[in-house]
Amino acid sequence: MNVKPNIGIINALIRLTCGFTLLAWSTARLAKRPNKNRYLLTAMMSAMKIGEGIVRYCPVTELMQQSKEMTQQNQQGQQGQKKDNW
Repeated sequence: MNVKPNIGIINALIRLTCGFTLLAWSTARLAKRPNKNRYLLTAMMSAMKIGEGIVRYCPVTELMQQSKEMTQQNQQGQQGQKKDNW
C-alpha cells in the first residue's frame, strides 16, 4: 500500500484543530463520567482526525477517489460498447 498525502495543508490544519478540540472536550467529560462510552468513542474519532492531519492522508478520501475513477472507467467502457453495437 502506497500512502501519499491526499489532503491539503488547510484541510490538515482544520483536522488537527477540530481533533485536538474534541479530544480535550471528550477527555474532560470522561474524567467526570468514566462509564459513558460515547465520550470514549469521541476521543477515538478525534485521535483519528489528529493522525490524519499529521500524516495528511485520509483513507475515506482515498476510497472516494478510487470509487470515482472506477465509475468513470465503467462509463467510458459502456460508451465504447454502445458504439461497437451500431
